[in-house]
Amino acid sequence: MDFKEWMELVVRTFEATGVGVLTAGTLVALVRAARALLLGERGAVYEQARQDVGRAILLGLEILIIADIVQTITIDPSLESTATLALIVVVRTFLSLSLEIELDGVVPWHKKAEGESPT
Repeated sequence: MDFKEWMELVVRTFEATGVGVLTAGTLVALVRAARALLLGERGAVYEQARQDVGRAILLGLEILIIADIVQTITIDPSLESTATLALIVVVRTFLSLSLEIELDGVVPWHKKAEGESPT
């Protein structure tokens, strides 16, 4: 195997891992929600399932961004692929930021550090 073939394998591995995280995270969230419903814990089931799915999406997107970066840097380092990567990263970053705000209810730069007293 030459370098390009190895890098294609690395990219495909990251892509498969990202999809696996999305799939497994969603399944785990649904199983946890179903279990909570069966145990009669109906209060926060929807909110918890939503947060669990959101976290899976965030992690999956981060892994998929890694695949895109590796592909652009090692397999197809052209100006066109770099521009495509930039667009993909912008879109995925926007999605990640939106999901994080949705999950936490506050923009990341307004979060207080753990243990910090309110002023």
